[in-house]
Amino acid sequence: MEMSDWLDIEKMIRKSGAPGPGKMLLAEPFMYDPNFKRSVILLCEHAETGSLGFILNKELTLTLSDVITGVGHFNAPLFYGGPVEPDTLHFVHDMGPDRMEGAHEVVDGIYWGGNFEKLKKMMVKDQLSDVSIRFFLGYSGWQYGQLENEFQSNSWFVDQVTHNNVFTHFPTSLWKDMMEAKGENYRLVSQFPEDPTLN
Repeated sequence: MEMSDWLDIEKMIRKSGAPGPGKMLLAEPFMYDPNFKRSVILLCEHAETGSLGFILNKELTLTLSDVITGVGHFNAPLFYGGPVEPDTLHFVHDMGPDRMEGAHEVVDGIYWGGNFEKLKKMMVKDQLSDVSIRFFLGYSGWQYGQLENEFQSNSWFVDQVTHNNVFTHFPTSLWKDMMEAKGENYRLVSQFPEDPTLN
């Protein structure tokens, strides 16, 4: 059975909505770009200046203490945020501006960035036990209009952000889990082989 006999990917992508800040992007199943293959991206900015987000499901073998000092015993895992400026460190968390100055709200209850020196002091004092947080090396970026063009070429599904998906304990299976949660047709999509010639 051919993929086209099962469902129309293009129609499903259109139905999933348009990209925007505070949305999740799920790569279409046959995307060949190794940076984004079966990736799930938290889109933090989407404006006339361009778009920016972080890949949530590509955990690295590195930890926070491998790349910076002064974090005490807070040895969190690092994630590959994307191919842009891979030597920069970013973080997404659920602390509001009352606890983390300079935090940018992405969507209700989820924030990007803030005062990193204060964050390091909180790490040393073990004050993050009640915080959900993710650290990324690099980010995913698009120039103005580029993401819209990719959407028009059926590269991305769009989904709503949830706290559980951003801070999942099972990042490796996040793409498949989110596709399956969208319904029966999407569950079929999640089962497509990464190489369509194998189908």
